[in-house]
Formats: sequence, structure tokens, C-alpha cells
Amino acid sequence: MRNAKYWAYILALAGVIYAVFALWRAWIVFQDGTLLAKILALSITFIPILGIVLIIREIRFGLNMQAMGRQLSVEGRLPVDDLPRTASGRAEKNAADIRFNEIAELSGSDDWRDWFHIAVAYEDARDRKRARASMRIAEKLFRAEPPPHK
Repeated sequence: MRNAKYWAYILALAGVIYAVFALWRAWIVFQDGTLLAKILALSITFIPILGIVLIIREIRFGLNMQAMGRQLSVEGRLPVDDLPRTASGRAEKNAADIRFNEIAELSGSDDWRDWFHIAVAYEDARDRKRARASMRIAEKLFRAEPPPHK
């Protein structure tokens, strides 16, 4: 895990350096004074700002997923990882589909825990797009829930 943090810091630093460079170049172009130069400068400025916003959004998503996992662990409700695996380590497709069908009935729930379980089932069934969408729903419900009392 330490290695992942190291690379995350390196990537964040590279993003900041790129943003500073792009904004500096945009300022130089903006000072030219022509309308076309100002439009170009604004477009150059937009790209790193959008990138920073997306990076912050993803970091917040990851931190919320981590907090949800900790909360489920405290409650003893983490998804059970007992599916048979292929040689590559992925869950066997048929077993994952059966598990998904068992969990799919929770999709009408307003509890983030159920959506977390649905997201894991989608991931095991190799449907990453729906897994991520389900985890976003879980994140939204998690943030709306009052924090647990200690």
C-alpha cells in the first residue's frame, strides 16, 4: 500500500506542475490582447482546472469507499469473498452471476450498505460500468447518512 501512496503523490505533483505550466502559458497568450488569443487562453486554462476537479472527485470517491468499507467491517457486514476463482484470480463468471442474482433484489433499497454489496456483485460479474455506478449511489447515500455515534 505504501508504494501506491508514493505513486499517487508523484501523480498529484505531476498534475500540479502541469496545471501551473498550462496556466502560465495561458497567461502569456492572454497578454497578446487579440480576441482569438484570449479565447485560446481561456480554453488552455479550462483543461487543467477540469483535470484538477476530476482528480479531486476521484480522490473523494476513493476515500468514501474506504470509509464505507471500514464502517461495514465494524458492523461485520463486509461482502463475503468465497466465490471460486479462475487461475488468474478473477471470480468464476457462472458463480458470480448466481451471486449477483441473489443480491440484485436489494437494488430498490435506500441503504448504502445494500448498494455497496450490489457494486461488489457487479464487479465480480465483470460489469465494471454498473459496479462503479452502483458504488456512486452507495457513496451518495453514505454521505447523506448521519455519522454513527461513538
